[in-house]
Amino acid sequence: MRTLVALMSLLAIGHGALAAGSDRDAARAVILRQQEAFRHDDAAAAYAEAAPAIRSIFGSPETFIGMVRQGYAAVYRNRRFEFGTDEELPDGSLAQGVRIQDQDGTDWEALYTLERDADGAWRITGCRLRKAPGASA
Repeated sequence: MRTLVALMSLLAIGHGALAAGSDRDAARAVILRQQEAFRHDDAAAAYAEAAPAIRSIFGSPETFIGMVRQGYAAVYRNRRFEFGTDEELPDGSLAQGVRIQDQDGTDWEALYTLERDADGAWRITGCRLRKAPGASA
């Protein structure tokens, strides 16, 4: 009986790890879809990956992508874009770190936050961007 309980506990722990990995992969896929949309100047596709609250702030795909071009040039166009660490937050949302190198060779760190939409899909709620430590101005 103890063996059965131990086995069931291990399966439950393993299932949780798989679910977390699945959430991480799904969240990263959202970020990559938006990144691909930026590469192709596809405002509608980029806007679609943003959470409803973000979409309501900007009102249209064109306004949203204009803001990204102006304020997040390293996210909009870059030489390198690679995932760093991620964390599940207490409220069920996710934080995903990304290392970016812009077109001029400057290194940046981005922290994306994502939450589940009403339909259960992950959507981007924000992106904080800062120069990487040691990056020159």
